[in-house]
Amino acid sequence: MRVLLVNKFYYRRGGDCIYMMELERLLKSRGHDVAVFAMQYSQNEPSEWNKYWPSNMSAIKAFSRPFGDSEVRRKFTALLDDFKPDVVHLNNIHTQLSPVIAEIAHDRGIRVVWTLHDSKLVCPCYTCMRDGKWCTECFTDKKAVIRHRCMPGSVPGAIVGYLEAKKWNKERIQKSCDLFLSPSQFMADTSIQGGYDAEKFKVLCNFIDVKKVENPSFNKSEYFVYLGRLTQVKGIETLCRVAAELPYKLIVIGGGDMESDLRKMYDGKSIEFKGQKNWDEIRPILESARFMVIPSEWSENNPLSVIESQSLGTPVLGARIGGIPELIEEGVSGMTFESGNAEDLKTKIIDMFSAKFDYQDISKDALSKYSSEKYIEKLMDCYKSM
Repeated sequence: MRVLLVNKFYYRRGGDCIYMMELERLLKSRGHDVAVFAMQYSQNEPSEWNKYWPSNMSAIKAFSRPFGDSEVRRKFTALLDDFKPDVVHLNNIHTQLSPVIAEIAHDRGIRVVWTLHDSKLVCPCYTCMRDGKWCTECFTDKKAVIRHRCMPGSVPGAIVGYLEAKKWNKERIQKSCDLFLSPSQFMADTSIQGGYDAEKFKVLCNFIDVKKVENPSFNKSEYFVYLGRLTQVKGIETLCRVAAELPYKLIVIGGGDMESDLRKMYDGKSIEFKGQKNWDEIRPILESARFMVIPSEWSENNPLSVIESQSLGTPVLGARIGGIPELIEEGVSGMTFESGNAEDLKTKIIDMFSAKFDYQDISKDALSKYSSEKYIEKLMDCYKSM
């Protein structure tokens, strides 16, 4: 099968990028022909397909690219002409590429599947969160993004977000997409609540390459770990504030706009900041941790860090928000706490250190659920069913 994968970026920027790049590798390992369409970006990894990629965003393009500009149309069409895919598999495409590519592919009779990594289909600012709380105003009134200035760039950004949502409305997007793949039931339910047709959705949890987590040791040390971006919505500030009051060591892996301030405030107070790391550096830290904590204060979809952690036999303490609770069996593969509640987080950290977990069973169960081999079989069924 000839599969064209599409995503804004082509480097390991976040879960969406990691998913697509791992899927590219997985499809190729099964003998499928794979091409990639992304945006030109300085941190992109090399690709034989980058001659087809549109230029990076600029201040001017920020007002044209979200609506499907001529460069995206021309270069995507050229790639379709040359590669002739059977399936176009979309990931994160809004703003930098835009859903115009779904229309172009669909109009040619090409099957289009879209993996949803966030709630952009129903929320102009991607998160369905406002002032730290769940918000669904835009499900029925897109002008809410202007009233509340939810987008970066205040009023101008909010206006662009509103116009983008109006152009790429659910009727138009659904017409051009044969199937939406939702990594979590939460994301599927959110999209359906926002007006999308339930018949077009299939829940298919993210996967992991078994080779990257094979033969874990299950020898745990006396620390816990955070793995992710250092941004406000990830709950990292709340976690550091709580961890600084406890006698346990926290290792923080990741970078982001809060890294410098957090280092100044908390480095040395039983918190060690490791910065951005690759998987070979992350694995031994995650593997030996008593547990990993994911303290998100926005609605995560299906965080890969939870799957990676559990596959190594490391239990997870997760915020009860978004799709996180779907991945944690309370008291068996971890625990949950109320998102944003510092006192509950503190209590559950203490509980996690005193709890007894069967690390080997956690790993075995995770690998049976999330292995790439099972995923590719289900995905091919999806491709063929469209």
